[in-house]
Amino acid sequence: MSDSRASAVALITGANGQDGTYLVERLIADGYEVHGLVHSEAGAAKLAEQFPAARAHVGDLADAPGLTAIVDAVEPTRIYNLAGNTSVARSWEFPAETADVLGVGAVRLLDAAWRLQERTGEEVRFLQASSAEIFGDTVDAMQTESTLLAPVTPYGAAKSFAHQMIGVYRARGMKASTAILYNHESPRRPAAFVTRKITSEVARISLGLSDRLVLGNIDVYRDWGYAPDYVDAMVRILDAPGPNDYIVATGKAHSVRQFVQCAFAHVGIVDWEPYVSIDPALYRPADPKQLVGDPSRLMGLGWVPTVDFEQLVHFMVDADLEDARAEATAR
Repeated sequence: MSDSRASAVALITGANGQDGTYLVERLIADGYEVHGLVHSEAGAAKLAEQFPAARAHVGDLADAPGLTAIVDAVEPTRIYNLAGNTSVARSWEFPAETADVLGVGAVRLLDAAWRLQERTGEEVRFLQASSAEIFGDTVDAMQTESTLLAPVTPYGAAKSFAHQMIGVYRARGMKASTAILYNHESPRRPAAFVTRKITSEVARISLGLSDRLVLGNIDVYRDWGYAPDYVDAMVRILDAPGPNDYIVATGKAHSVRQFVQCAFAHVGIVDWEPYVSIDPALYRPADPKQLVGDPSRLMGLGWVPTVDFEQLVHFMVDADLEDARAEATAR
């Protein structure tokens, strides 16, 4: 790419994920030349169909030469690393893969960005999608950016390593920042995640398409926000004058039980317990009891969440009701 390249070129890894699609949408609207890293040709076709203005690249965070080639070809001014499996449960099944992709993979991308910056003399801003899982079973009632890292899951450990490596490259002179993301949901959340599992099954139960919702531990507390709000936070973080770490959270915790109750109430079912079964096999080997973040530093950038917990649950249930009605009609 020549020196006349656009001044705003973004490379988004994990472009087909929940956050990735919202970010692609946002940056195209903001006038960026947007490139998305996806895992397969099918993923590239899907991205091209959904966002014709974006350019898809097939790549893998485990492939250092491939990543470097893509970064060198695109010459991004901003990189958002959102790629990799986002399921904490799955990380227990594949801990080594999780460490390689979420931990070392971020370093491969960081190093490619660093070398591009050194070669061209052009600033490359880097955002790492970190996670509240890096804190584990912290003694802090509310976590801040200075809370001790003490992960208790393979996912959290891998994210913790990547989080610390951002600090290493920041010390080298990169404008590398982290968005420490707490749970955030939307109708685009894949069905394998517990929140979408809840809202989908509640919608089906309300229409007589199902009679049972099976869950694991419903007494853990999480800080739930709305995915587009969290994508807005990512953009603000890289717009900030200097690099830093930022908690992206609402500051309010709710249990899975409360999520279930809110979803059922939205479809008019107050007595929801008869529809829910608890399966101990779905419990994780280790699961932080409560994760709730203090977003004060992020709010200093002008960020505020626009959707509260109840609205979020309602958005998701309403979207799944549309799908369930279509299923009922097809039957």
